[in-house]
Amino acid sequence: MNATQTAPVTNTGLAYRSGGYRNYVIISLMLLYTLNFIDRILIGVVAQPIIEEFKLQDWQFGLLSGFGFALMYTVMGIPIARLAERMNRVKIIAASVIMWSLMTALCGIAGSFIALLVFRIGVGIGEAGLTPAANSIISDYFPPRSRARAIAIYTMGITLGGVLANAFGGPITELFSWREAFLALGIPGVLFGLIFLFTVEEPPRGYADPPTAIKPKKMGIADTVRELSAKRSFWINMIAAALVAFVGYGVTNFQVAFFQRVHELSISEVTLQIAVPLGLAASLGAFLTGYLTEKMSGRFPNVVAWLPGVMLIMCVPLYWIGFTTNSVPLALAVLLFAAALHYGYLGAQYTICQGVASPQSRATAVALFLFIVNLIGYGCGPLVMGIASDMLMSADLASSQFAAELTGQICKGRPEDLIAALGAAKAEACLTASAEGLRWAIIYIVSIFFVAGGMYIYACKTLQDDLVAKMN
Repeated sequence: MNATQTAPVTNTGLAYRSGGYRNYVIISLMLLYTLNFIDRILIGVVAQPIIEEFKLQDWQFGLLSGFGFALMYTVMGIPIARLAERMNRVKIIAASVIMWSLMTALCGIAGSFIALLVFRIGVGIGEAGLTPAANSIISDYFPPRSRARAIAIYTMGITLGGVLANAFGGPITELFSWREAFLALGIPGVLFGLIFLFTVEEPPRGYADPPTAIKPKKMGIADTVRELSAKRSFWINMIAAALVAFVGYGVTNFQVAFFQRVHELSISEVTLQIAVPLGLAASLGAFLTGYLTEKMSGRFPNVVAWLPGVMLIMCVPLYWIGFTTNSVPLALAVLLFAAALHYGYLGAQYTICQGVASPQSRATAVALFLFIVNLIGYGCGPLVMGIASDMLMSADLASSQFAAELTGQICKGRPEDLIAALGAAKAEACLTASAEGLRWAIIYIVSIFFVAGGMYIYACKTLQDDLVAKMN
């Protein structure tokens, strides 16, 4: 639209543009979110080669893969979201995609731990611009009843990104190195950002909200916080989602390394035989949960909260079995079901978040939500997982016959280098301690899903009072 045109009508309660075009928009956003998570998750796919090359402790890799990214991602999210409340959201998204893609490619030329950390921070700054603006656009294209499904499709990018990061990152790393994986998966994002910029239309704000919804008005950050302060569902959802992200990012960033250490699989075997199927199962779980939520919301208005809550509780014993068994086929079988149940919450977290906020505060509400969720989840999850793994590894070494000779730092490096430096027996003690430390760190931390699931169920008490536009 140009400046001479009449301002578009808002609060129509209707979907914006044709069904085919809306599908194009939501699929485009999903593809960008997929790229977002390819570039975000790739470092977890190549975890073990990076740890071995730079001789990192697990906590250092947790800092690199989690907190280093999440700090600027969360800090930049709110100011970028404020821009999205006033400026063209399509342009903001396109610029963000181009920036994070370039930073991902630069990770491939990092010559040190510090350089890699700096480039990861750059990826975090770029990725901060997508989700708040995307959620705001989705709420203007789709009316309330259709948003759970639309957001579920968008959030499929999380799991699809994981699938593609593993499907391409693992084999590329095995054929070349982890550096080529960053270059190959980072550069194409620049093209996708440009395509989105020139093919997607900026929708009128509040267009798809019903006439009874709160009318749009200019709101500052303080106004948004004041509005949300009375919405208990927003805060319960935020804490629950932060706990899920804490566990999920912690496991995801060390999952490939776990199967390499414990089951002695190659990186391509883990990514193609384990990680890709798990990512597909997670994607299916996210989509089916969104579909069921839309179908059941007429009869069960709170299904958007209690369904993912029940699913999170159910997945815990499956994760316990999957990470304690020594059978790879059994581990894969139970983890497929666990992943489908685990990731059903993805659509719910955004549906509740933007559902309780007025149209002019949605991008900021999502940014505030992501600030906490990613600071706790992505920032602390991998770091705490790494700390727990190192502590449990040290405990294992302390109980071994080489307790006086081996430490966590001595035991870091490529297996062949450890054998050459320490001898076969001591190298085996190092590798076993590293594997068991990570195994039990994962087991303990996934138990947090019990708390997160209970909080989603508890959110049902206030959800209907807090929603701006009812799902049914």
